[in-house]
Amino acid sequence: MAVNAKKVAVYVVVVFVMYVIVTDPRKASEYVLVGFQGISDAAGALGDFATWVANGAK
Repeated sequence: MAVNAKKVAVYVVVVFVMYVIVTDPRKASEYVLVGFQGISDAAGALGDFATWVANGAK
């Protein structure tokens, strides 16, 4: 039963994403930009943390 719910949820998300892309491509591109910016910020924070740990956590 949970597998079917997961498939339905994925299907709903995919349909929603396609709807947003078709109806408002400019807004969809802004969402993608925000997503990649978030990933970039997270990677930078992990790099800062790894540097801090490598320097003896001082």
